[in-house]
Amino acid sequence: MINKIAEFLNYLKVEKDASSHTIKNYRSDLLQFVEFLTEKDYSILDRINDIDHITIRNFLAGIKGKNYSRSTLIRKIASIRSFFRYLLRETHVKANPAAGMILPKKGRHLPEFLDLSEMNKLLESPDVGKLSGLRDRVLMEVLYSSGIRVSELVNLNESSVDLIGEVVKVRGKGKKERMVPLGRTAVKYLTEYLEQRKSGDYKGRKPNFLAVFLNKYGQRITDRSVRRIIDKYIEEAAIDHKISPHVLRHTFATHMLDAGADLRSVQELLGHASLSTTQIYTHITADKMKKVYNKAHPRA
Repeated sequence: MINKIAEFLNYLKVEKDASSHTIKNYRSDLLQFVEFLTEKDYSILDRINDIDHITIRNFLAGIKGKNYSRSTLIRKIASIRSFFRYLLRETHVKANPAAGMILPKKGRHLPEFLDLSEMNKLLESPDVGKLSGLRDRVLMEVLYSSGIRVSELVNLNESSVDLIGEVVKVRGKGKKERMVPLGRTAVKYLTEYLEQRKSGDYKGRKPNFLAVFLNKYGQRITDRSVRRIIDKYIEEAAIDHKISPHVLRHTFATHMLDAGADLRSVQELLGHASLSTTQIYTHITADKMKKVYNKAHPRA
């Protein structure tokens, strides 16, 4: 079964173009399921057709007491269901034992975002007099200016950047490509960075100038590095939020809607397949409007 999991994860990477974060979660969920199976009956790993929906329900019952969030439990069910769907497709199993399992509904969770003053403070934190500081300013400007995912940012190639047209071409989920506009400030700093990085000190390594954002060794920057960079400037700017890089995407969407952008346009900019995914941001703006009303209206 371990070999089958490895094949499945490779399928996600190669054929589905899944992000490293998604693959990491699937691996963790499936190995946890394997651990449960081996505790019950080690030999069942070689009798994969003997795994039925009761086995999976027993696994879920066992982990419910571990204080996982509802979204994590939903993800674990989805991981197992997708794995068996793959095994069925490859004729390794006769049926998908997780096919009939109903995912519990997610509670409405409003994404965090920064207000305009916090966002400006964050963007102005890096020392652009240094190449690393200029890079950090650029990547935050691009994330906020375009609303692209961090996975899309780190995979940006210089050939995908059109500085004259002020757009970038990104490959999103499901290998779908879209053109995303960049703001003037992002274009200004990106132009400067692409020029200055040519003479950077990369510790004796040969830089990969095909990629847009490079680490100190001249190689393509990683999702984890982007998280560390943003954490660093959140602390320096003394912003009272524990945020992830994804919050810049939430901030982009919220500020666009606050400024009057229509929901369909924001959906296309974010690369959401469904409008319902984008509608979560209307709840944010509605909540904000209500707070303003309650604070300002004499009879609120």
